[in-house]
Amino acid sequence: MNRRVGAVRFETPREGEDEMDAGVLDLAFTGELWYWRGPSPYFFVTVPEEESAAVRAVSADVTYGWGMIPVRARIGETVWGTAMFPKDGRYVLPIKDVVRKAEELDEGDTVAVELAIRQGGT
Repeated sequence: MNRRVGAVRFETPREGEDEMDAGVLDLAFTGELWYWRGPSPYFFVTVPEEESAAVRAVSADVTYGWGMIPVRARIGETVWGTAMFPKDGRYVLPIKDVVRKAEELDEGDTVAVELAIRQGGT
């Protein structure tokens, strides 16, 4: 079951879990929010090298193709499902506009991120 709070979608956790319960790999890091101005503009946070290496180590077990890694992410009070992908030897985490607005984030802000990677998706 899913519920909406404002513009952000939260998924109901599985029985006995909270929204960020343990998965195949749980990570926490900080990174700078950056904006890609390509044909489909979007905001991202780059996963640091050490954490990217940990993701790479489990990637074959969790990817659904093309290097995409499904994750449950948290910034502040906002939790959402998305997929990271590899870029320049590390991974990048897309930050949805509803997340940025809910957490009052803008390009250049440093954010604390929590990630849960589960086998079989978010």
